[in-house]
Amino acid sequence: MTGTGTGPGPRSGSGNGNGAGSGNGNGTGPHARLRRSLGFRDLVVYGLLFIAPMAPVGVFGTLDAESHGAVALVYLVATVAMAFTAYSYAQMVRVAPMAGSVFAYARKGLGEGPGFVAGWMAMLDYLLIPAVAYLFSGIAMEALVPAVDRWVWTALAVVVTTLLNLWGVRAAARVGLVVLAMELVVLLVFVVAAARVLVTEGARRGWASPLTGDGDFVPAAVLGAVSVAVLSYLGFDAIASFAEEVTGGSLQVARAVLFCLGLAGTLFVVQTYLVALLEPVSSAQLAADPRGQGSAFYDAVDASVGRWLHDLVAASKAIGAAFAALAGQAAAGRLLFAMGRDRRLPRSLSRTDGGVPRVALLVSAGVTTAAALWAARRADGLELLVSVVDIGALTAFTLLHASVVGWFVVRRAAGPPSWWRHGLVPALGAAVTVAVIVAASPTAQAVGAVWLAVGLLVLMAQRGRREAPPFA
Repeated sequence: MTGTGTGPGPRSGSGNGNGAGSGNGNGTGPHARLRRSLGFRDLVVYGLLFIAPMAPVGVFGTLDAESHGAVALVYLVATVAMAFTAYSYAQMVRVAPMAGSVFAYARKGLGEGPGFVAGWMAMLDYLLIPAVAYLFSGIAMEALVPAVDRWVWTALAVVVTTLLNLWGVRAAARVGLVVLAMELVVLLVFVVAAARVLVTEGARRGWASPLTGDGDFVPAAVLGAVSVAVLSYLGFDAIASFAEEVTGGSLQVARAVLFCLGLAGTLFVVQTYLVALLEPVSSAQLAADPRGQGSAFYDAVDASVGRWLHDLVAASKAIGAAFAALAGQAAAGRLLFAMGRDRRLPRSLSRTDGGVPRVALLVSAGVTTAAALWAARRADGLELLVSVVDIGALTAFTLLHASVVGWFVVRRAAGPPSWWRHGLVPALGAAVTVAVIVAASPTAQAVGAVWLAVGLLVLMAQRGRREAPPFA
């Protein structure tokens, strides 16, 4: 996403991946201007909204069963594993502080072709994760108000959050701060209520069991669960998409990425540790009851604290999911904007109005709405969407790590490289993302492969137009 963040507006790539404007019309002028209005707090709000402070709620039972009860340890290891990716983002955002995020990073470190592939694969993630969040919100609201069908709630969430994004990134961040505060208050209520029960009634499992397991400790089982848990963190990277709208420069973005991951990891470990102690059944019993895994968090809260907290958490998740989609839709709009500005997608996507990329946002909203409403009308819609959203992000993360090596080690563009910052960290990060891709479902792998193949065909078509820029 090299510019310094100074000057009247952001500068676009000139086709050589250096991120500097060349005055050739490739992203310069009014098409390329985004309004700088975000601070460090705003970036953290967007990141935490996208991740969701209580993201483990839906997968707690699955991870608890798979890890033999060591679910808090799973999230502790997953936080460390994702820290490699966060650190690579922090390295590259200083090199390319531009709206395209990993699209811009891969162009800098690996070249135009890999840059396009990185952006194309990230697009799959950024367009579908909001659809999952919208659908989750619709399902949660339908559970609370059964008289209204889930697709109505889904459509309402799309309309409200899209209008906020069209209003402007600063306004959306302000509303998002209120929603995030509500989610954190609910999480605090859960922590206090859980602690009170544990002090007065004691734990259902051993106090160390969320870190050691409630039976035999099996390292392979923990690592297998980590490959699922890392998916809870998807979204922290969206912070980098706002690099051209930050008032404090790329250092603010780097700090926000690392801080957001660290805070999310802490919240995940604390809440899973507490709920594991409240869990009335063993991890072995959960493993034998796959149907009960999805509601395990709610069941534990209901049995130990009361139905009121169950309903409070469910309502918070419903609202929080909609605003996670708001952050995802905003990030998707910035990616489409950047790829349109560099003429890797139709250039109309780079148009702005008052510093807001409204065309890109509307296209993002349209695709997301279609996917969410399609899934909302299918019994297996949520499962189908979830199975494919992760491959795009993980592939883009892998190319991000390769970009760090390409820029700092191969090109030595920043002087002598550091063996651990520019070699070891990205290598470990790539090992994590590749391992998760390999462990993904066959459906997800197949969809990812098809999407990649389509992207390669688009890239080949662009390269075939020697005499005219792509999508001019």
